[in-house]
Amino acid sequence: MQTKKKALFNTIFLLIVFGLTVYGVFHGEDLGAMMQAIRNCRMEWLIPGVCLVIFFIWGESIIIWYMMRSFGIHLKKRICFLFSSVGFFFSCITPSASGGQPMQIYFMKKEKIPIPVSTVILMVVTITYKLVLVIIGLGILIFGRGFLHRYLQEILPVYYLGLGLNVFCVGFMTILVFHPVLAERILLRGLEILEHMHLMKRKEERRQKLKASMEKYRETAVYLKQHKSVLIHVMLITFAQRMALFAVTWFVYLAFRRHGTFPTDIIFLQAVISVSVDMLPLPGGMGISETLFIKIFAPVFQNVLLPAMVLSRGLGYYSQLLISALFTAAAQIHYSGIVRKRNKNGPIRNTH
Repeated sequence: MQTKKKALFNTIFLLIVFGLTVYGVFHGEDLGAMMQAIRNCRMEWLIPGVCLVIFFIWGESIIIWYMMRSFGIHLKKRICFLFSSVGFFFSCITPSASGGQPMQIYFMKKEKIPIPVSTVILMVVTITYKLVLVIIGLGILIFGRGFLHRYLQEILPVYYLGLGLNVFCVGFMTILVFHPVLAERILLRGLEILEHMHLMKRKEERRQKLKASMEKYRETAVYLKQHKSVLIHVMLITFAQRMALFAVTWFVYLAFRRHGTFPTDIIFLQAVISVSVDMLPLPGGMGISETLFIKIFAPVFQNVLLPAMVLSRGLGYYSQLLISALFTAAAQIHYSGIVRKRNKNGPIRNTH
């Protein structure tokens, strides 16, 4: 019952945010002129953009496949692609991408993968995913001062906030993983302060759950210490993933026959948007992503700014949502079929 209520809330929240985004972006705009500009663009350049989105989803599936093998679990790559699609779909539709990993663990259980193993793998995926974004964000901040002031003067406070939140998140997760005892003390102390301020009722059950949850960070720390080379490979794949998704906007730029801006500028402008919105509690950064695009890409796309935003977001977010939704449905059908077959024939062994 609680799960259904949460799903209903997430759906309503998503629709409200989407509606407000559409209204905020298109209110007062000449939609006819926008659609004409989109029809006049070179659609063949959008095909590589879709391929990059698929590569983005596929990249995480390779990471999952690779890390599973380090645990001695041999899965087919297409099964890992289903896990990856499930993660991206539920991350796209839930605030702060909070629904992705729980659903991935749910589907991994159907492959008889122990929860501690799936939790550690997804923890590493999360850490590296955010760490790569922090490295890119700090790199832009340190080495791209001219770039910042040329394109980002209007939105620098938002960028600094987003980068700061990501740095804090990665730093805190690092403490949780590599100093779990210290992290447990900090969290328990924070819990005591909240209880003392009467913001939370004192419950021993809550303390026990907190202590139990810290075990997954200890297991992650042990794994990372024993598999340092795995972490390096995962970082490299994640970096390629991120850059592929950022490069989608470059193909939109080509589709509108624009010239004069370096590909790296467009890729890193898109990276700036991701850094800025990644930690915000909005599904897919909806609303704020469109607003930032219009502000920072104005000198790049000029008179085709709005149609460029529609195509860039359409490819980078909405096509990702659609593709991952299709394969999430495929995952549901696949595992429902296994359950029906098992119920009909008795327990069967699912080989890979």
